[in-house]
Amino acid sequence: DGDRLSVEAADALSLTIAGRFADGLSAGSDNLIIRAAAILAERNGISAGARFHLEKRLPVAAGIGGGSADAAAALRLATRLWNIDLDSTRPSDVAAELGADVPACIISQTCFGTGVGDQLHRIDGNELAGLPLLLVNPLIACPTGPVFQAWNGFDLGPLDPESWVAGRNDLELPAITLHPEIADVLACLREMQPRIARMSGSGATCFAIFESSSRRDAALRQISTACPDWWTMASSIR
Repeated sequence: DGDRLSVEAADALSLTIAGRFADGLSAGSDNLIIRAAAILAERNGISAGARFHLEKRLPVAAGIGGGSADAAAALRLATRLWNIDLDSTRPSDVAAELGADVPACIISQTCFGTGVGDQLHRIDGNELAGLPLLLVNPLIACPTGPVFQAWNGFDLGPLDPESWVAGRNDLELPAITLHPEIADVLACLREMQPRIARMSGSGATCFAIFESSSRRDAALRQISTACPDWWTMASSIR
């Protein structure tokens, strides 16, 4: 299950964090949740506060946009809490200031991103919708900065959203160089014969897309038995 964020009215902005992956996370002004709410309040001239509570269920520095999704959720919750109308500054107006992944998390639909990932094109009626998905992380923090530093910088050409099975992740090799356990996760997933298995973002989470939920669930059981220390989550593509 993913992170859970809730909010209630308050005189100032604050954040509390609990959950399996709460340790080490800052609840101060540098947290994306607080930053998102602060920017939205400033742009709309709002003096009211908000008390957020985050149940952190996703691994940190995992390459799946957990922090970005939390920021997007904070923008949506604050919009409702403060009754921000359609003519005011909306979440989509400030999302890109918080990071390239946040606009996609605001949309929460299958999109193809260009530029630095913030130029989004919705993919409607695509064959990915509804397909079962399995996420696996060896519980190794994999910050984005070192992975980009290990990348050779070669541009291997654009990706085609219509040929997603043939897609690639150019950060996979440098991430594996830093954290060989990622290769073990990918090998395990590919043994299950999914339609595709790749590393997500800059790692260390990997994903596999399956033809049926029964095949995904069988893979989940096998991996959970063989590697009980790994984090897993079964889901589906929206």
